[in-house]
Amino acid sequence: MKILNLFLALTASAWAQSETLDLGSHGRLTLYLLGDWKVDSTQFARQGSMTITPKNPEVNASCTLNITFPETDRFDSKSRLKLRVEADCYDAAERSVERKAIAREFNIATGYGFFCNFTDPDLRGKPPEKDNFKVTSIGKIRLAPDVLIDVQILADGFRDEPYQQLLGAIEGMEYTPGRG
Repeated sequence: MKILNLFLALTASAWAQSETLDLGSHGRLTLYLLGDWKVDSTQFARQGSMTITPKNPEVNASCTLNITFPETDRFDSKSRLKLRVEADCYDAAERSVERKAIAREFNIATGYGFFCNFTDPDLRGKPPEKDNFKVTSIGKIRLAPDVLIDVQILADGFRDEPYQQLLGAIEGMEYTPGRG
């Protein structure tokens, strides 16, 4: 299954919009987006961010990546990162249909990461409403000891095409380490 996902990600990258975030001495991060998306990015000395929103106003989805460069590697094992993601998601879980933060692993080529899925109980079963998202995925990715990404995906459904495109962009991203 991983080989098929990798093949699909590589094939899709040939037709996808690519966005690269220069992380300075920490390297470069490139995302490949299927579909029609706008990308806004900011870069600071100690952090950077990328916000992905649809160009089509009828598509209700969004993704935010916040990249930091910690001086101390607190997530040097998958188990530590998984526990941190579940702990960080405790409040979101309390307010969700799921009622519990259960971390799932991102299928990424470099590093490792986890995310939790949540459904808004007040919006379940209602028609979509612009900028009012039914589902949320919250997670973290450790690309290297000094590169950490906080991820948030918002959409109307986990199986909807916009959500899958955003998740695919994250799981298909390429990280090129820097000289730092």
